[in-house]
Amino acid sequence: QVQLVESGGTLAQAGGSLKLSCVASGDISGANLLAWYRQSPGKEREPVAVLTTSDGTIKYRDSAKDRFTLSRNGVDTLSLQMNNLRPDDTGVYYCNAVRRGWSGYTYWGQGTQVTVSS
Repeated sequence: QVQLVESGGTLAQAGGSLKLSCVASGDISGANLLAWYRQSPGKEREPVAVLTTSDGTIKYRDSAKDRFTLSRNGVDTLSLQMNNLRPDDTGVYYCNAVRRGWSGYTYWGQGTQVTVSS
């Protein structure tokens, strides 16, 4: 019932900016966590920015602090503004929604490729 679709990834230049978007086709209003993950070539998937919906706090990976901004736009759209891009930002970016506890769920998008050239 729920599908997450990412968009916005492309080839970018170092120092440039991109904005990624994630749109949910189903109901994710009950999610406890909304997050962006990244999988770089040859590495494990790792969180980049995680929003805790109960209090609105956002935790960023150290390398993303002061450069990336996660925003929730309405009830079904999540974005990641990426500024001052660096080559090590390269990877496939995934949208993630998690509901904890009873009747919990975890949803992933298919990912969108970001490639930052040096």
